[in-house]
Amino acid sequence: MSEIILVGDRLLVDPDEGERQTASGLVLPASVSERDKVQGGRVVRVGPGYIIPNPEFSEGEPWAPRRDAVRYLPLQARPGDYAFFLRKEAIELTFEERNYLIVSHGAILAIIREDPEDILDRIEKPDDLEEL
Repeated sequence: MSEIILVGDRLLVDPDEGERQTASGLVLPASVSERDKVQGGRVVRVGPGYIIPNPEFSEGEPWAPRRDAVRYLPLQARPGDYAFFLRKEAIELTFEERNYLIVSHGAILAIIREDPEDILDRIEKPDDLEEL
């Protein structure tokens, strides 16, 4: 299987598609949500981050261990987060018969991240573990 490697401050997002239901119960078709300026989706992968210069880089010391000329400032978004982003900034991509969006980190408006403690509480524990 192939792998997508994102460059810089890009994110690979699995977008929400299809019908939505309003709070009052009205079902909106997918064509209505296409006109929205903000879209949401689950972050699948993130790039390495913003490129910044490496202050430890020096070409004048050939005996010193090799260091890269740049470093990366990591992104705030992580795989598994739910992101709200500007729809017009997203680039559509089809990879292995699935539709994704590539979004610049600067186009993200908000992120919803589940608390790891909440996820652990929802995992069913076998009864045998409580006896230990």
